[in-house]
Amino acid sequence: MPKIPSPDSLRIATYNIQKCVGLDLRRRPERILQVLAGLKADVAVLQEADKRLPPRPAALPHFLVEETGWRAADLGGAGSLGWHGNAVLYRNGVQLRAKGHIALPGLEPRGAVWVVLETAVGPVRVIGAHLGLTGRARREQMHALARAAKREDAAVVLAGDFNEWSRTPVLEHIAPGLNFLPPKPSFPAVRPLGALDRIAHCKRLKAVGHGVHGARPAHIASDHLPVWADLRAV
Repeated sequence: MPKIPSPDSLRIATYNIQKCVGLDLRRRPERILQVLAGLKADVAVLQEADKRLPPRPAALPHFLVEETGWRAADLGGAGSLGWHGNAVLYRNGVQLRAKGHIALPGLEPRGAVWVVLETAVGPVRVIGAHLGLTGRARREQMHALARAAKREDAAVVLAGDFNEWSRTPVLEHIAPGLNFLPPKPSFPAVRPLGALDRIAHCKRLKAVGHGVHGARPAHIASDHLPVWADLRAV
């Protein structure tokens, strides 16, 4: 279990919560929140945070999010927690300054979200994404994300489920302005083999810690394990 981060760092996590349906096929949002509590993160980037069918209501209910001390960036509408299933939660004094969407190319309906947060390491633009199932779509989508990451108003962090099984760098060269943290297996949760869940940051930040959170009930709460990183300003 990760230690409490130092006051001069920002802990960010990415977690595909599979609509809060665990490996026991039970939808238990409170179990996802238990995992998030164990992460001790300041910011959590979520994928599959909404149910699949329109109007895509939140799989992780807003009232439970608020009861456990988190705030959700208003990125959706009609009861959704995010946009295209991507959501951003924050707490521990982090403040939301701006937010928006990033359209992603591909045959599948995909999109990414961004927020600008005031944090202990200064302003940070956090981009959350869930990339497509085909290699061509992922490459095209990474080009779109790389363009969105070219910002001067804040440090940049990209996090999400990249759906990339290759053990060799495939997407990293598309965004040379970002430092991709070493891949760590996070899928499937019961026996992690694929490093699908990734975090990358710009050169204005450095990682001082990075890991996969496998403590109970993460092993059963979703088919993915969350990945976390502690970041400091350079």
